Amino acid sequence: MKAAYEDIVNTNHIASFVSRENIADILALAQHEHIAPASQDVKRSLLLAIDVQNDFMEGIGSLGVAGSKGDVRRLTKWMYRNLKSLTGVICSLDCHSMMQIFHPVWWLDEEGKHPAPFTIISYHDVVNGVWTVANGETGRSLEYLRKLEFEGKKQLCIWPYHCLEGTSGAKLESEFTKMLYFHAAARNAKPKLVYKGQNPYTEMYGIIKAEYDQEHFVNHTVLNAIRAYDAIFIAGEASSHCVLASVEQILEHYATDRSITSRITVLEDCMSPIAGFENSTRQRFEELKDTYGVQIKKSTEVAI
Repeated sequence: MKAAYEDIVNTNHIASFVSRENIADILALAQHEHIAPASQDVKRSLLLAIDVQNDFMEGIGSLGVAGSKGDVRRLTKWMYRNLKSLTGVICSLDCHSMMQIFHPVWWLDEEGKHPAPFTIISYHDVVNGVWTVANGETGRSLEYLRKLEFEGKKQLCIWPYHCLEGTSGAKLESEFTKMLYFHAAARNAKPKLVYKGQNPYTEMYGIIKAEYDQEHFVNHTVLNAIRAYDAIFIAGEASSHCVLASVEQILEHYATDRSITSRITVLEDCMSPIAGFENSTRQRFEELKDTYGVQIKKSTEVAI
C-alpha cells in the first residue's frame, strides 16, 4: 500500500464534529495504489457494515453506543489491512421520519404528554388507556403491538429521535466514509448503501426485514448478494440490536444451507451493545455460533 492508514483516517476525528470527508483527496490517494479491480477477485469477500452512522456514535449521537469510536477505528484498520482482498462493501443505514411508532411523538399518556425515551409500551398498556396514539392510527398500532407479543419479538421501545432523514445524524460516520470510498476507488468497487426503517408502523432492526409489517417485506437483494460471496464479514452498531437482528435474519433465511452460514464471520471487536444488553448479546451470538457455524472473531484474528 502506498498510502498509509493515517493518510486516510484520522483516528482523533472519529465520531467528531470536526471531521470532514474530503472525498476528492481520498480518491486522489487511491488512484496511486494500482490494485487489481475487485471484479478480478477469485475468492470474493464482503463486508456488511450495519448502521455505522453518526447518531450511533458515542459523544455525538442521539443514540450513541459506548465503545463505538473504538469499533470504527478497528473496523477501518481491518479494511485497510485487507483492502487488496476485500471485494465489496454493503452498508445499511437507518433512515427515519419524526412520526414513527418508536418515536415519542407517536404516543400520548393520560395527561397528553409524550413518553420519555426508553419507555416500553405494551399491547395491554394501550388497551387500558395508559397510552393513546397521537395520530389516530390506533388499529394499526395495536396490531403491531399484538404481533410483537405473539411472535416473541422485542417489546416496543421508545427511542430518542435518531437517524432522521436529511440530518447529520443519519450520515455514515465520516472517518469510516473515508475508508469506504478509498476502498471503492482503489478496487473499482462501488459500495452499496441499503436504507432501512422507513415504514412508520414498525421497527426494522435488521437489514433484511422489519419486526413485523403487513407487507412482509424481505430484502432479497441483500440476501442474494450474500450468496454470491465466499466470505462474509459483519460489523457495526449496535451489536445488541441491529447487528444481532441482521445476523439472525440472514441465518434464518439460510438455515438449511450451512455452506452459506459457515461463511459468515462476526467481527466482535468492531461492534458494541447498548448498555444493559451485554450478557444477553454475548450469549445469543454463542448460540448462533453453535447452531449455524457462524465464526466470531476479533478483527486482528482475521485476514482475508
